[in-house]
Amino acid sequence: MIKINVINSNNNWSYLIKDPNSYIDRKVKKINLKNKKFKKNIIFCTLLLSGNKEIKKLNKKFRKKNKSTDVLSFPFHSKKNLKKMLETEKEVYLGDIIINFNKIDNKKNLKLFKSQFDKLWVHGLVHLLGHDHKKESAYKKMRQIESSYLNYIK
Repeated sequence: MIKINVINSNNNWSYLIKDPNSYIDRKVKKINLKNKKFKKNIIFCTLLLSGNKEIKKLNKKFRKKNKSTDVLSFPFHSKKNLKKMLETEKEVYLGDIIINFNKIDNKKNLKLFKSQFDKLWVHGLVHLLGHDHKKESAYKKMRQIESSYLNYIK
């Protein structure tokens, strides 16, 4: 079972998603119902809802890139270690996802805004699960998992 703890550090989020915690909980419940992979584990992560300034500072500090971005993921485990932990531990902390409110377009269209937001946090979650997009084959696998999760939460 996947659980996501949401921290809202930017008030702008509340204008478009009144209760981000409940919103994410509803979406994650849909993933948990359809996804059989994590039935025996409780895997959890933190989702920080931020703005330009905060994500730029984190991007500079941890990735040495002095610019704002749309999403950052900080996996707590390598893919190999995560796989071992999922076999031996009941509860596993995956890591952190940070999403930048200012990088999501369509703020005048709530449906499109939420769709883009969903794509970003799901992308971050898949990174925390050990996937990346450095090679073409890895990119395709990651996109496949993201698409599945996005279909679950429609």
